[in-house]
Amino acid sequence: MTAHLQDLEVHLPDRPGALADLGQALGRAGVSLEGGGVFTHHGQAVAHYLVDDGALALQAATEADLGTVAVRDVVMTRLDQETPGQLGALARLLGDAGVNVLVQYSDHAGNLVLIAAEEHAQACREVVTHWENRR
Repeated sequence: MTAHLQDLEVHLPDRPGALADLGQALGRAGVSLEGGGVFTHHGQAVAHYLVDDGALALQAATEADLGTVAVRDVVMTRLDQETPGQLGALARLLGDAGVNVLVQYSDHAGNLVLIAAEEHAQACREVVTHWENRR
């Protein structure tokens, strides 16, 4: 696994087997999924997966012709799982810094994965760096 993980976003069609088609396309291409999942809102399924080769994942998902596909950089950190309120505390710092978090999930190792609006990515990295240095 490389050190530069990215988020693959795929807007899946509303039909049985769409997730299988995506998973098989990524598998055939040798793309490793390091976290994520599929979320449905107002009847639209959106897959977000943490991948170790964004370019390869983008190519495989695009060739599968399942829907809109994007790859974005992520910011990752670790929350103290034994302390309630960690997500709220970090999210407050991000919000106070004007960072719009678009997506949040965890990887397979329990790390927090954040995707911020492109114009807020640098501020997100700075807040997370400060958060990590406080511990």
